[in-house]
Amino acid sequence: MVSLFWDVIYLMSTYINPLHPNRHAPYDDIPRDVRDFLNYLGAILNRSPRTVNGYYIDLRTFFRFMVQYRGLAPDTAFDEINTSGLDLEFIGSITTSDIYEYLYFLKNERLNEPAARARKLSAVKSLYRFLTVKANRLSNDPAKDVSVPTTKRALPKYLSLEESMELLKNIQSDFYERDYCIITLFLNCGMRLVELVGINMTDFKEDTIRIVGKGNKERLVYLNQACIHALERYCEARAKLMNLQDKDALFVSRRTGKRIGARRVEQIVERCLKLAGLSGKGYSPHKLRHTAATLMYRHGNVDMLELKEILGHEHVSTTEIYTHINTEKLRTAASSTPLSRVEFTQKRDVPMPQEDFEMESEAPEVPDIVIMPS
Repeated sequence: MVSLFWDVIYLMSTYINPLHPNRHAPYDDIPRDVRDFLNYLGAILNRSPRTVNGYYIDLRTFFRFMVQYRGLAPDTAFDEINTSGLDLEFIGSITTSDIYEYLYFLKNERLNEPAARARKLSAVKSLYRFLTVKANRLSNDPAKDVSVPTTKRALPKYLSLEESMELLKNIQSDFYERDYCIITLFLNCGMRLVELVGINMTDFKEDTIRIVGKGNKERLVYLNQACIHALERYCEARAKLMNLQDKDALFVSRRTGKRIGARRVEQIVERCLKLAGLSGKGYSPHKLRHTAATLMYRHGNVDMLELKEILGHEHVSTTEIYTHINTEKLRTAASSTPLSRVEFTQKRDVPMPQEDFEMESEAPEVPDIVIMPS
């Protein structure tokens, strides 16, 4: 029965072919036990294909390192090492010391930043937790007590309110209604790129939209008047398309009538940013999501729990990063202390005591303290 279970999971492999993102094929260059873990992520935990593929890439790097580190492929380039022949005995022989060597390799040879090393270690930890706890194939977890590298959480990059307005004013396109609607939804709803391209016509109900986020988790997002008006204008233009092929998809191509993909939306955003004079600043569709969250927090009196629900974050700790970007509150706080009204002016010289005079060639000027009116 157990063997049949894993054979079924194996058939549900979720490897992403870069040339055909919607096609799947078996992972054929990693150990069978690792393939089982990846298929468990996709079929049982319902992780997205992109997430599973990220685990695949990180674990492939780990086992390629182990093969190289143990001298099992001395004449093979690192990126050409095939680890499919590694069995459970090899995986179980890996020690905590080996994992520390791997982290050293990532830092000094691959030049990975702490965030990348933390992510790759997390993949190794998840694999061994699966093999020891879920699948009960190993008794020892060498990654259990390995600490995750300390990372610095960078503040999100976002457009200012003025830049957002400039972006909306400079949309030029052969399908203006669609592109204006895309930018409007990004700036007002804070949705992810993959969420936007996946919207269907049936996802709307009155003033709400159903969003399918990470892990196929659904949430309802309320639409403001700007979004509703943009959607109405776009839907009118969409209904006039003579070659509409994908009748379920909200955002479609004028040329083919089919749902547009993530890369096409990225191109639309890039072009609009360039026309608004905002190119070269690192802005992207995901930065528009940051912009929506920032504007809600700074101007809409939205608290963390509300913002968490809007953005579809699993943990409020992910949302709390936006508390660090409300510079107006910080400025107000700095000005609220009574000492903020103290000004120093230099008026008189005071003779120094003889013993101090021997150490200083000139007498210092002692400032008066003046309290400025509030």
